[in-house]
Parts: sequence; structure tokens; C-alpha cells
Amino acid sequence: MSVKVLILEDNPVARGFLCRVVRESFSDLQSIVEAGDLEGARRHLGRVGGATATPGADAFRLILVDLELPDGNGLDLLSELANHPATKIVTTLYADDDHLFPALQRGADGYLLKEDRFEVLVQELQRIVRGQPPLSPAIARRLLGHFRASVNADADAAGASASSEAPGSEPLTPRESEVLTYASKGFTIKEIASLMAIKAFAVNDHIKAIYRKLKLSSRAEAARPAGEPDRK
Repeated sequence: MSVKVLILEDNPVARGFLCRVVRESFSDLQSIVEAGDLEGARRHLGRVGGATATPGADAFRLILVDLELPDGNGLDLLSELANHPATKIVTTLYADDDHLFPALQRGADGYLLKEDRFEVLVQELQRIVRGQPPLSPAIARRLLGHFRASVNADADAAGASASSEAPGSEPLTPRESEVLTYASKGFTIKEIASLMAIKAFAVNDHIKAIYRKLKLSSRAEAARPAGEPDRK
């Protein structure tokens, strides 16, 4: 099946770069549609004026979303596309918690850094569309820091219990932590599998489990009552 792609990016140079990444990533590319702002993206998606068009046979299969745009935030579009069948990927310069976690919470299927090398972005994009979880070194470092901070906060919190079942309190397993550590140092999935003496699909399973725990953690942060201490 051919791939129809929507790229939402306000910077013309960055948009051209992402077009090159997409063309290199897919041999069965149907078309690339470009938008420089939210209004343009919504128009291409048939969402003008709050209307919601039902995706047809020629619907976008992949949507790349920048976060900071002239007329709003890409997070808003992610929320609007919660039930859209396309694979939705954030493409940004920001690798910090304040951008990463809300994007995943709003339904992003992947998170790519535009500053990464061309070859790296092509590989990560292909992995995401195949349903394999992406994990760049920069993002792996953020996840390691997030989970370590959560563990320390839980240990310090009054009444904290190792058996707590509160959403987002589940820590990483030793294997998951090992995968993140290797990924943060720039090792590929195949290299991590070899170092850990496991199959590549098992590494992917560990990464998917990490993202599931991360989404629980992000939702718990969003649902925490005002005034409760920040654990990030």
C-alpha cells in the first residue's frame, strides 16, 4: 500500500529536510503534502471550522507534527487526531520533559529530533511506521532521568510503598533499565540485543513496555491535583 504523508512544519528549510527524510524512508511513497501552520494542516485533513471528515481510502498514513507553530501548538492537533488512523510523529528540536511527555500523552506514536543525522531519522521513521518503538540516544537519556527521578521521589514521599499500585509508580525492570542505558549511549537495537544476548524483538518488547509505563506516568502527572509536589 502506498504512503501518503502530511508534514506540518513552519520552517521552510526544516520542511524541505523532512521531505527528503520521508522520500528516503519509503519506496512506495504516494505523495507528500506540506503545511506551514495549523490552519493549513487542518484544511488538508478536512477539519476546517471544527468539522471532522471521515478518513477515506486516500487518507494520510503518516503525519509529522512540529510543536511550535505560528498559529498555535502541534499538541492541539495531536489531540484532535486522537482517533485518526494515521501514524502521528512529533518532529522537534526539543528533547526535554516538558515537550516529550505531553506529546506522548496526546497520542504521538513517535518523537524525532530534527537535529539528528539524516540517516538516523530515516531509520527511526521506518521503525515507527513498522510499529517498532523509536528510541534515540537523546530520548533514552531523558527517559532514564525521568524514571530515576520518579524512583527517588517515591522513596522520599511519606507513606511510599514498594508495592504501591498508583498509576505511574511502576519502576523499570533491570532489563528495561539496561536497554535504556545502552540506547542512551548510541547502540542500535541489533547491538543492544547482542550485548544482552537476547533477540532483537525482545529488545523492542522492552522498549514498548517502557513507553507504556511512561504514558501511565505522564497521565498520572496530568491528573495530579494542583498543589501536589512535582515528581519529574
